[in-house]
Amino acid sequence: MTFLVTAHTDIGIKKSTNQDSVLALKATYKNEEIVFAVLCDGMGGLAKGEVASASVIDAFLKWFENDFPVMLEEGFDKEGVFRTWENICSQMNSKIAAYGVQSGISLGTTVVALLIYNGRYYILNIGDSRIYRYNTVTTVLTKDHTYVQREVEMGRMTPEEALNHPKRNVLLQCIGASPFIQPDFFEGEVRPEEVYLLCSDGFRHIITENEMFEQFNPQKLNDVSRIKQAAVYLTDLNKSRFETDNISVVVIKSE
Repeated sequence: MTFLVTAHTDIGIKKSTNQDSVLALKATYKNEEIVFAVLCDGMGGLAKGEVASASVIDAFLKWFENDFPVMLEEGFDKEGVFRTWENICSQMNSKIAAYGVQSGISLGTTVVALLIYNGRYYILNIGDSRIYRYNTVTTVLTKDHTYVQREVEMGRMTPEEALNHPKRNVLLQCIGASPFIQPDFFEGEVRPEEVYLLCSDGFRHIITENEMFEQFNPQKLNDVSRIKQAAVYLTDLNKSRFETDNISVVVIKSE
């Protein structure tokens, strides 16, 4: 399988800094294409959310460049990947929290990471950034770590109520601002003619899932420029509807 990969990030219409950070890479190992993407949505006073999100991106980049090739040579082990990812998050949680104490501010970041290797995807999630899969239908591959998601699961709130609830952005955990973090891990099969979307919450609050599917329908995305066009179109649509958050996406199509 081969892959088309692109990323797009926008400061939005209100904030003075872009506190989102994204990573989107392709590599080849023994004639097999590998995709690694990470998206972080930072938060914090004095624009320090940018520090949190960029620090986590850098830690995952170093893993992919330095540690992952060794893991491939020694034999791919998904449990080893997940353990290493969890260790990265734990270490960054401690480092960012310590930096916040030293600086006298509160800061943190969500993270979603996606590795595609040998026909399968591997996902880590902390917070409320998401990963979607598009083929003939739309599937959300992650679960939000939010107050409203918990209330929906407990039957105390409907999904419709959660969409506009005043606490919809309240996170139950994120890197740097939680005393204890517990990532979710997911895996599954990757097939040709699918689209994988990583996005910050600023990308998905105002536009509908139907509008997203219309743009990211795999049948319509034949090259990187068309994928980029779809990402920019939906970003601009969000801004036209007065989304005030930073907006970021990574889009991957399997072929």
